[in-house]
Amino acid sequence: MNIPWGSDPAKKFVTNVGLITSTGPYGDNIMSAEWTHQVSYEPGLIAICLKSSEATHANIEEEKEFGINLSAQDQNVLVSVAGGSSGKNVNKIELLRELGFKFSRAKKIKVLMVDGAALNVECRLVNTIELGDHTLFVGEAVEVHPITAKEPIVYHGQKFWKLGDNIPRTSEQEMNKIKSLIEKHTKK
Repeated sequence: MNIPWGSDPAKKFVTNVGLITSTGPYGDNIMSAEWTHQVSYEPGLIAICLKSSEATHANIEEEKEFGINLSAQDQNVLVSVAGGSSGKNVNKIELLRELGFKFSRAKKIKVLMVDGAALNVECRLVNTIELGDHTLFVGEAVEVHPITAKEPIVYHGQKFWKLGDNIPRTSEQEMNKIKSLIEKHTKK
């Protein structure tokens, strides 16, 4: 069974918006990717899923590195431009610079990083897995730039959102009740 992009089931997922930066056969490039996830603390591993037709896909395959820039709430225009065209036929970096966005060269890899992002992580490719209509690239963090106070964009229902009200954790009293039930139902 398929879960097509834009379908009601697909719209229920909540993700961030990763701005994936790369260089390679298509030059310096940036794209938006909603499937950008930390998958390990030690070592720090981040997974991104891309279609094989993307310029960024070809850049990563050739150079074996990429930048993860979690978009900040004031970067919705940047996200829309980065995701709205292909680096195969548009120089999105120069377009974005003309719109006033800034980039800095990474410290340990050859890609550009997005200034003012909620988070910047430089990654070297450690694994590639073909999954359905996407490729999962796993990168190991080789440099994490200083964290900004900016909150990331949340992506849900094909719309951008700000983080909202905090939902309180379960109370200590309720957790104690649950703990006693866990002890009662622990398999012997």
